[in-house]
Amino acid sequence: MAWLQNHLPELAMSAAMAWGAGLRLYLVVFVVGILGKFGYVPLPEALQLLTNPIVLGAAGLMAIIEFFADKIPWLDSVWDAVHTFLRIPAGAALAAGMLGDSGEGVALAAALIGGTLTAGTHFGKAGTRAMANTSPEPFSNISLSLAEDTMVAGGLALAIGNPIIFLVLLLIFVIALVALIRWVLKGLGRVINKLTTRAVPV
Repeated sequence: MAWLQNHLPELAMSAAMAWGAGLRLYLVVFVVGILGKFGYVPLPEALQLLTNPIVLGAAGLMAIIEFFADKIPWLDSVWDAVHTFLRIPAGAALAAGMLGDSGEGVALAAALIGGTLTAGTHFGKAGTRAMANTSPEPFSNISLSLAEDTMVAGGLALAIGNPIIFLVLLLIFVIALVALIRWVLKGLGRVINKLTTRAVPV
């Protein structure tokens, strides 16, 4: 209990980065790097690399590209599919790096939990966007993408400003995410069944 009280800000930032990486990996890296560079968030040694100008430049450029790519129907799903192999390990590494000064055991636990959180968020996002792509209009994709942009920025700010509230809201999000993933899987199953039925010759 004492450890949680002493490391609450780092715990909240670790969770926020893992969660945010499942939605906007490059935005998380860029924002956290900027905050660390100017001293708004004390970064442990393992994450000091994020403040490097080259890393900031690359993350900023990719964040801009992702901002637009994520709002184009079907391209967003291709983008998500490719980033399955990037977001999850990156989210685990960010979560572990934030708590790396607390010991190897804590860092490993943070990597396992953070990676799981990133994976859940990523697959929930990807599945929701795939369902939205079945609609002929593009506005649902744009609205969902803008909501994700706002959530990541707001989540990072809340984790810094009020770690307890962020962790409570994150717990609620995880519970809702489990229900969402179940709903998405059922929806995708229905879509696949329809496509299979149409493909079978009469």
